[in-house]
Amino acid sequence: MLFIGFALVVAVALALLISSDAGTLVGLTQQQTGQLVPLLVLLIVFAGGAFARRRRASELIGNLALWAGLFGIAMVGYTYRDDLNGIAARVFGELMPGTAIVDAERGTATFRRGRDGHFQIDGRINGAEVTMIFDTGASAMVLTSADARKAGIDTASLRFNIPVSTANGTGRAASVLLDRIEIGSIVRERVRAFVAEAEALDTSLLGMSFLETLSRYAVSSNSLELTD
Repeated sequence: MLFIGFALVVAVALALLISSDAGTLVGLTQQQTGQLVPLLVLLIVFAGGAFARRRRASELIGNLALWAGLFGIAMVGYTYRDDLNGIAARVFGELMPGTAIVDAERGTATFRRGRDGHFQIDGRINGAEVTMIFDTGASAMVLTSADARKAGIDTASLRFNIPVSTANGTGRAASVLLDRIEIGSIVRERVRAFVAEAEALDTSLLGMSFLETLSRYAVSSNSLELTD
């Protein structure tokens, strides 16, 4: 019973800490409710003692110390929440380098550099999931033939008459217009792109025809930030 009571108090306190615009709670302001929390703690302690007199004093003190420690950790975590969010984002980015870390308020999508030194970008093209490499040296987005087919493009009807340079050497590509591109929360429509002929390209490229539509993009240390 004592543990349940403390759990409820801690939950209420955390809710007040996390929500800075919590407003009123059962007719009390946030400040008044916060002042009430210590009184509730004392009430639960005395009530617990009344209903569990057989408990040893050392056990009760140990329980109080445990909950005080947990509450202290929660307070420290809230105080340094911005730093912890940054650490969590970096860990998440290392584990899943192609997945965007989205900040909806700032309109950004952030990616971590992969172990191969490239920035892998997992996006959606015409609704299909496509993995691309960030490449400012590409004048336009370039899709592999396989990714183009995934995006619903009929590669058999394309004219591969544009010479392009790729990591595999010189090849040819066809010009297309992509209906929709989604990178994190960033969405663009009708973006110019190339489709490389079969086996001319290993991975699709996120090039300048998309990047130039952004308000900014920046590489710092091991992170890439795209801003809508």
